[in-house]
Amino acid sequence: MARYQKGDVRSFELLLARHRKPVYNFIYRFVGERAQAEDLLQETFLRVIKGSTSYQRDAKFTTWLYTIARNQCVDLSRRMKLRRTASLDAPAGCDGADGGSLLEVVADAGAQVERSAIGSELQVRIKAAIEMLNEEQREVFLMREFLDMPFKQIADVVGVPENTVKSRMRYALEKLRLELDEYKDLAKAAP
Repeated sequence: MARYQKGDVRSFELLLARHRKPVYNFIYRFVGERAQAEDLLQETFLRVIKGSTSYQRDAKFTTWLYTIARNQCVDLSRRMKLRRTASLDAPAGCDGADGGSLLEVVADAGAQVERSAIGSELQVRIKAAIEMLNEEQREVFLMREFLDMPFKQIADVVGVPENTVKSRMRYALEKLRLELDEYKDLAKAAP
């Protein structure tokens, strides 16, 4: 980032190549929709470009980058709270891969259950359980579990004390444990 600030445009390409995929994964897990995640990823890196002159090496670049990405997700979430109604004609899957509309899936819920294997059912349940976490718990959980960020760095990104981050993580894990309690026997039986 320091080289980019000095005018080395190729260094931005390196930053993008290094951080694009993990930032996209974080955003996608946060918002749950590929198109929105791609848009927010582009906006995040546009903000990196626009804010490059204000970046200071006080914090790690990744902390600054994930703060921008997180803020994009939170802003989208706030905007979406105003538009929470789902169309019955919209694709039922988060990424539209399902093919069926919400109306078709609701009308044919029995067939959907028959087609699902336990592994894919569990993945769906885990994703749904993560989405049910409140925003603060979800972002901490995603940064810790999927980005492997230390609690201190998460605290810097989120802008709260480290103990608050740990508390949010503890509550997130407890809620996930309760939501996925019916699958605990499967976990014990797994090799």
